[in-house]
Amino acid sequence: MRPQQNQQSGFTLIELLVAITILAFIAVMSWRGLDGIIRSRQALTAQMDQTRGAQLAFAQLQNDLEQLSDRNQIGERPRLVADDYSMVFVRNVLAEGEPSRVQAVSYRIRDGVLIRKESLATRDLRQLDMLWQAALADTGPAPAVALQSGVEKMTARVWDAGGWQPAPAPLTAAGGTGQQVQVQPPAPADQTGFTGIEWSLQLQSPAVPGQEAAPLQSLVKYFLVGAQ
Repeated sequence: MRPQQNQQSGFTLIELLVAITILAFIAVMSWRGLDGIIRSRQALTAQMDQTRGAQLAFAQLQNDLEQLSDRNQIGERPRLVADDYSMVFVRNVLAEGEPSRVQAVSYRIRDGVLIRKESLATRDLRQLDMLWQAALADTGPAPAVALQSGVEKMTARVWDAGGWQPAPAPLTAAGGTGQQVQVQPPAPADQTGFTGIEWSLQLQSPAVPGQEAAPLQSLVKYFLVGAQ
């Protein structure tokens, strides 16, 4: 009788190569799916941060426009002018125990960043004229507060005579992109008793590595203001 030999079966080299190839393919496909999820999450987070910043800018503007001056405070002077890169208006400053004053407030796009500046508060309308000119030319000493980055342009319209009209524009010496110099005030006829303002911001979509640039998104907000 011959002794029985134990024969152990195993994987061949070809079977091992096939298994390694399949595992590598699964790993690559899993990584692509995970990478896509991470990129989508980054884009969503960036968009949420941008939208949150725009909402804060809208809230700040609403707080300013609630105190928009009228002709009882500033007479026939313009109370709001706007173009694609700036908006300047006069608002009342009310403090407890102090007389009512006025100041010039400007919202301006500078190097893609929406900033806000406010002048000193005054009761002297002649001083207000100087503060107004400084706000239009962006030469006032007041510090600028950054509100939102990635802003391409802004648009303002007013509700007047039963419809939306372009906001009165500042008269300038030459066209430009935010670097404009006021040469004369708008005619009083441009200032009507508008009771509403539509303000829109065109935002650049946040850049995400590995993805194509998305088109501009526009955020619009409507504000009610007191008539003159």
